[in-house]
Amino acid sequence: MCLAVPALVLSIDGDYAEVDFGGMKKKVCISLVPGLQVDEYVIVHTGYAIEKMKSEEAKKTLALFEEMANMADSMRE
Repeated sequence: MCLAVPALVLSIDGDYAEVDFGGMKKKVCISLVPGLQVDEYVIVHTGYAIEKMKSEEAKKTLALFEEMANMADSMRE
């Protein structure tokens, strides 16, 4: 199974961008997503931005990931 995660583009330098995964920043390749701009969301899989994502959908998805993490944390207690 593969997992792709939404990320916010913070800066762009050539074929690479610094993105934010809800607090965790990482450098990813953006060569597969031409015309990408800062402050847009992308779906990232294995270090590559593979598609643009609408802001509202990205925020919903990130909120679900956070909710799942909080549930997992509460199960450990």
